[in-house]
Amino acid sequence: MHPDVNVQSAVFPHVSLADLEKVAAALIGLMGSIRVCILTGEMGSGKTTLIKAIGRVLAVEDTMSSPTFSLVNEYRTKAGNNVYHFDLYRLKSEQEAFDVGVEEYFYSGNYCFVEWPEKVGALLPDTYAEIKIEVVDSAHRKIEFLIHG
Repeated sequence: MHPDVNVQSAVFPHVSLADLEKVAAALIGLMGSIRVCILTGEMGSGKTTLIKAIGRVLAVEDTMSSPTFSLVNEYRTKAGNNVYHFDLYRLKSEQEAFDVGVEEYFYSGNYCFVEWPEKVGALLPDTYAEIKIEVVDSAHRKIEFLIHG
């Protein structure tokens, strides 16, 4: 992974499902021109749920789901842009990600949301966003936003 250079950060300490789209909109705003965003958090913490909320904010037309059996799902927005959702949990090696062309997605200029990014650390662009999700209780999450690079 690249060194942690905290250029911009924000913390949403007590997020419920009802708050999720409002927080997703704020996160997109914080990303600015950055298009690659990694999501970290334990299994079941809500990474895919948050990505779905972000998709709604970005006006993704398709039904979003976790790319559990493929590495990436591609979605289109109403404006005709692509949004990529990566779930790298089952990835065997960084080389496998390279062979699939992960870097091409990362440098496409389209939004890329990456679950289990530790599997592709060296392939991430120099500047990227990170969303850390921490379970507070069964109905709330702490969401932290950072920019690296």
